Amino acid sequence: MRVLILGGGTLGRLIAESLKGEFEVTIVEKDELRAKALEESGFHVVQGDFSYTATLLKAGIDRTELVIITVMDVGTLGKTLYVIRSNNKEVPVLTLLPDGVSLDELITRIQDEFETEVKIDYAISPRNALRDAVVRTVEMLGEKKNANMLVKKLRELKEKGDSLLIVTHDNPDPDSIASATALSAIAETLGLRTRIVYGGEITHHENRAFVNLLGIELRKVSRGSYEIKRHPFIAIVDCQPNGNLTVLEEEDYSKIQVVVDHHQVFQHLEEILPGDAFLDIRPEVNSSSAILTEYLRTLNIPISPILGTALFYGIYIDTRKFSKLSHVDLKAIDFLAGKVDYDLLDKIEHPDISTETAEILARAIMNRRIYKNVVISNVGFITNRDAIAESADFLLRLEGITTVLVFGIVDDRIEISARTRDVRVNIGAVLKEAFEGIGSGGGHSQSGGARIPLGIFKLAKDKDSLLRLAEEAITERFLEALKVKEE
Repeated sequence: MRVLILGGGTLGRLIAESLKGEFEVTIVEKDELRAKALEESGFHVVQGDFSYTATLLKAGIDRTELVIITVMDVGTLGKTLYVIRSNNKEVPVLTLLPDGVSLDELITRIQDEFETEVKIDYAISPRNALRDAVVRTVEMLGEKKNANMLVKKLRELKEKGDSLLIVTHDNPDPDSIASATALSAIAETLGLRTRIVYGGEITHHENRAFVNLLGIELRKVSRGSYEIKRHPFIAIVDCQPNGNLTVLEEEDYSKIQVVVDHHQVFQHLEEILPGDAFLDIRPEVNSSSAILTEYLRTLNIPISPILGTALFYGIYIDTRKFSKLSHVDLKAIDFLAGKVDYDLLDKIEHPDISTETAEILARAIMNRRIYKNVVISNVGFITNRDAIAESADFLLRLEGITTVLVFGIVDDRIEISARTRDVRVNIGAVLKEAFEGIGSGGGHSQSGGARIPLGIFKLAKDKDSLLRLAEEAITERFLEALKVKEE
């Protein structure tokens, strides 16, 4: 490839040195002494003013396959581009942008002066390139700092004990399970034995397929169980000791040494945890799996196809099929792309649906109540909590509907899932406002959940009365928080 570099100053010389050996490089330099010095250094040099046709013809502009312009004076740029295009209309041109001048502005100014169309194929702003390089370096240092602090904490724990209990939220989803598995891999490289536990149920058919097909070992535990007590240290992933994490007793909080999460920080978190606990909570990131992937990438820990698939799917689910991505999520996806078993991924995403889930979906459709563009549905007494979320996802696909809430009664509590595609609504904030005081609620802008202990609802005479009372209270509170009038 023949490359013509216009300008043999510091930048032009650096570019030429980088390309030398792989490309056929010619430098055009106006200054005689500088041209001679470049020649003595082994470069092919044409001495002359590159804004003149004769000089460019001598440099072989008609045979050149790429022109790089290293000067940033607008007048010189304009004249040079005019001469280049007069002698070679198709050659790609890469130019530097003067400070404060955009590519469109540069082209407009040149076209106005020379009254002809100007084509610039590639343009780089040195100021912006420097800024981006600094930002990338700062981000890299931040990533290393987080990963190194985690490693430091895990090494401290290894000096005091040999095992780490990793706790997910009660009903773990792929993001939670994948994050726990990744943290386990990191801890085990440092010599810690790990156990991943949860306190609720894994009933969503995709989540069950995810665990079974990937062979991830999880153990269900109950509040106050020996499995929790026997470990000296606890790590929590994709949740915090509040709301959807109920298996830990207050006395267990003193053993929590690691918390990694992408949800908003719960109130008084630092007051209930040990002062030296490692906390990495980033609400601006849309999946915990992306944060754990960052650790693995920064620490150069090998990722198996099983772990790569788990993390990739965890990000996929929590970013609503890659529709909402932070730069951390994007980096993680890019890094994991070559480490995924896509056949396995397809099996996870399209498992068979259980009869119970199908019945609950049917119930959600039949029992739906519509308030303008909002649907509220009561699926009654159930055991499959995850079917509530699946029903909410399904109902959101109804024509004209922008916001959905589905609830059901599981054991001694009301479980709620809500979804929205209305950009004016933050459904997590709505749920928190609606059910604060009688339960807990939260989530992200497009999806969220809530849990309400039955409490006073138990005073109802029978199950039908209980469902009616619950529906009235949930509907009133939800619509009020949404600022939708009930009709």
